[in-house]
Amino acid sequence: MSSGFPGGFTGGSGGMNRSYSTNQQQQFPFRSPLSEILHDPASQIRQRKRSLAEFQQQNQQGLELYLRNVKLRPNFHHANPLSPIFPVDFPTVPNLRYGLQPLTNSYRYAASGIFSGAEVLGHETQKKKMMNHRLQELEKELLGDEDDGDEVSVVTHSDWSETIQNLIAPTKMPISPSPTSSSSSCSSTSASPPILTTNQSLIDAAAAISEGNLAAATEIITRIQQLANPKGTSEQRLTSFMVSALKSRVYPTGNPHSTSELYSKEHKLSTQMLYEVLPCFKLSFMAANLAILNATSEQGFQRIHVVDFEIGEGGQYMHLLHALAANQSGVKRAAALKITAFSDNTSGGDEKLKIVGERLHTLADKICVRFDFSVKKLIVSDLNRIKLGIEPDEALAVNLAFKLHNLPDESVTTDNLRDELLRLVKGLSPDVTTVVEQEMNANTAPLTVRVREACELYGALLDSLDATVSRGNPDRVRIEEGVGRKIVNSVACEGRERVERCEVFGKWRARMSMAGFESVAMSQPMADSLRARLNSGTRGNPGFTVTEQSGGICFGWMGRTLTVASAWR
Repeated sequence: MSSGFPGGFTGGSGGMNRSYSTNQQQQFPFRSPLSEILHDPASQIRQRKRSLAEFQQQNQQGLELYLRNVKLRPNFHHANPLSPIFPVDFPTVPNLRYGLQPLTNSYRYAASGIFSGAEVLGHETQKKKMMNHRLQELEKELLGDEDDGDEVSVVTHSDWSETIQNLIAPTKMPISPSPTSSSSSCSSTSASPPILTTNQSLIDAAAAISEGNLAAATEIITRIQQLANPKGTSEQRLTSFMVSALKSRVYPTGNPHSTSELYSKEHKLSTQMLYEVLPCFKLSFMAANLAILNATSEQGFQRIHVVDFEIGEGGQYMHLLHALAANQSGVKRAAALKITAFSDNTSGGDEKLKIVGERLHTLADKICVRFDFSVKKLIVSDLNRIKLGIEPDEALAVNLAFKLHNLPDESVTTDNLRDELLRLVKGLSPDVTTVVEQEMNANTAPLTVRVREACELYGALLDSLDATVSRGNPDRVRIEEGVGRKIVNSVACEGRERVERCEVFGKWRARMSMAGFESVAMSQPMADSLRARLNSGTRGNPGFTVTEQSGGICFGWMGRTLTVASAWR
């Protein structure tokens, strides 16, 4: 007969069932005493003690057969560590009070049916032993031994309910931890909570802002602000800039940071100072120049026409002019360099470019390199070889150093100026296109990621300034103010207001490929040459690194890449 347990079992052996008549089987179907209790957890045992005769009368001949197997043994009571209800011998089975086997076959099947869902008895020996002891005690209470004259424990309804509930859903015993886990647990409970780093606190504040929990963000920012010092260590200076940026997110109406600052004359000047004093920027420009020289010389061009969308102060081309002068084999084969720059339509922009051109002309005349400089308005329809004045005997190079990250992409506007410029440049069929950018995931990344990226990149950049520019240098303050404006714009602003939208090299590779460009490998010898220049001189530049990776050359500080230069055709 089905027991109702998952998997089922029969109550008693086949021989026992055949000893009954058909009527007896219908009137008194044999069932395990445990089965009745487990199927009805609310059943009660009302008697304080039941005689063996009464018990036999209830269960008839099936239980009588079961009792024939019971043998008495000397009485040994021990405290049951599992339950205060039952006296039991523990821990060895031979000392059990009644000398019963742990369970007859029927009871074994019942127990296995009960616990099959948990599937723990077959894997954990200790739990199995404890469960067997519980079942044995149930047997003893049900049998109500009268022969030895001992008092049977008083079993109330609540006691039984608790015991049966434990059998149905046994409480997991705590597992003794290994020495390793024990020691770690002790250290975690006894030691004080870990102190969050400043960077992590900044990220937490950004997370609170993203979730709209401005109260929590304000509390964190107030605490971090105590660690900020614009004249302190690199970490303290970074914290000062980051606190200013996050405050602007909490109080947007009082945001003192305008995007127009990034187009101001002061910011452009401070940025050029930064490029000139830090090796990671200076070497990035040199890498772009070497890529231009290699691409043009391989094709036999002596005349080079460079189209530059962000010429700045023109420092990059002073190095290129010197390199051309060094490569000249004679006056008859004198190198020629032509540069076309674009006006940014800001006040005084044309005048500034005129000064840059004059400075480059002076240097070119001095080192005997033919040079021509022109300025054009950036009009999309004029971006073709004819309007740009590109001659058939000129190698065309397009330089995109620190230009692309300032252009909005598809995440900001449907115009997608970033990809549009790349397609226009590809339409010029240049012999080489150079890209130099900061290595930072700050374009489409969420605020928390941008804060983390800004802490890592600008933290390393400010740290490298300490090793490069003395505190007494009058330009130091202006340089760091320019860095601060970049940090604030990257973190505090969104949409079109966020101009600083740097991406990592892997994303630039994807954009260049989608625009139709193919990578031109920046060779290991080129990286070695730049590394030698980095380490030249008596002092050298310890802490700065130059590595070749995935076709680009990476420049970093203390293991953190700051800029990457790459070439494309």
